[in-house]
Amino acid sequence: MEKTHLYFVPGLAANTKIFEYLDLPKENFETHFLEWILPLSVEETIESYAKRMCESIKHDNPILVGVSFGGVMVQEMSKQKDCKKVIIISSMKSNKELPTRLKLAQKTKAYKLFPTKIVENIEDYEHLFFGDYLKKRAELYKMYLSIRNADYLEWAIHNVLNWQQDYELEDIVHIHGNKDEVFPIKHIKNAIEVDNGTHIMILNKAKTISKILAEKCEY
Repeated sequence: MEKTHLYFVPGLAANTKIFEYLDLPKENFETHFLEWILPLSVEETIESYAKRMCESIKHDNPILVGVSFGGVMVQEMSKQKDCKKVIIISSMKSNKELPTRLKLAQKTKAYKLFPTKIVENIEDYEHLFFGDYLKKRAELYKMYLSIRNADYLEWAIHNVLNWQQDYELEDIVHIHGNKDEVFPIKHIKNAIEVDNGTHIMILNKAKTISKILAEKCEY
C-alpha cells in the first residue's frame, strides 16, 4: 500500500522538535518536517514566502499540517500546491478568529514594540525570568524556539497579525485546545476540541493529537 505523505510546519520561530512526541502508524504514513526559512526581507509577502516553502515538498498531493503560525502558512501553501488535505493545530482559519487583544495590537501597531532581541538572545535575559513557571517557559523557548533571527521574527509577527484571509478555506481540519491562551476557543469555529489543550498541546497532548491525525488522514 502506498503511504500517505504528511508535511509538518511548526509554530512561529519554533523548530521541528515540537513534533517529536507525535506517533503515527508508520505502515500508513510517512512524515516530513519543514523548517522555517529566512524571509528575503521583512517586506516579503506571505504569498512569496509560502511559494518558497512549497519548494521543499517532494511528493504529489501531500497532507499539510501546521501548528499556530505554521497553520496559517500551510493554508497559504495550499493555495499554491495541490494537496490532499490541510490540517491546522492551535491556529486560526481566518483573521476573524484573531482574539480582540491581537486585533488591538494589529490596529495600534503595538506589535512593533515586541522585544525581538530577547528571543534572539534569550540566554542573555534568563536572569529576568523569576519564578518556576517563567523559568520553565524559558527552558521550553530555548529547546523549541530555534529561529532567533530578528528579521524573521519581525516578519512573522507582522504576518500573523496582518493576515488578509477574511474567510475560511474549504475543508480545513482544525484541531484546537479549549484552554488555548493565544487563540481562545471562544473565537474559534468548526474545530475539533481537545479537552484541557493549551497552545502548546502539540507537546503535552501529543497522544490525543496523534489519534485525531491518524483518523483524519485515513480519508
